[in-house]
Amino acid sequence: MLIDLSHPIEEGRGAFPGLPPPRIGPILTHEDSRDRYQGKAEFFLGHAEIATNTGTYLDSPFHRFRDREDIGGIPLEKVANLPGLVVDASPDPGPVELPEGDLERRAVLIRTGRDELWPTDEYWARGPFLGEEAISALIEGGAALVGVDFGNVDDVEDSSRPAHTRLLEAGVLIVENLTGLGPLPRERFRFTAAPPAVVGAASFPVRAFAEIP
Repeated sequence: MLIDLSHPIEEGRGAFPGLPPPRIGPILTHEDSRDRYQGKAEFFLGHAEIATNTGTYLDSPFHRFRDREDIGGIPLEKVANLPGLVVDASPDPGPVELPEGDLERRAVLIRTGRDELWPTDEYWARGPFLGEEAISALIEGGAALVGVDFGNVDDVEDSSRPAHTRLLEAGVLIVENLTGLGPLPRERFRFTAAPPAVVGAASFPVRAFAEIP
């Protein structure tokens, strides 16, 4: 069974606060394309102009460090078919606690239920975040990535952004704005959040999903 864990990207909504909203529309409509095909067929040709921090997205190390790998440089084994682990936490503002244990090559998903607020202003207000102990647990445990169902792995009141800094420096990738984590078991599922290989992009939207046997 596959469970979609991504917010859809829609015209005018879903971008990180302060970034331009998505613009999605036609270059050529079905009707206008018919002349190209002598009236025998029609096709829609579209465009999408989006900030790369829109919807559910992946942060690469280049997001924080100018000399590190970008979205196009991330190998698929870092973002596809990973063994998953769900950690439940409070949706209220404050640091998230992680249990001790082997996180080697796992996708650690933090489930708070805060995704129910998407995409309101309240969703983007100060909420849960990864504190120093959780950051250390992910790095020392060898996690492949961490995914959250809220807007920022960092405390938005801390401009030094320690979670982004330490995790991406250690090669632990970050997926923000997951949704629909409720049905997932604690373990025994696989997680994928693969973006297109966009060279020069620091972050990019993903179609994240879980596969449950």
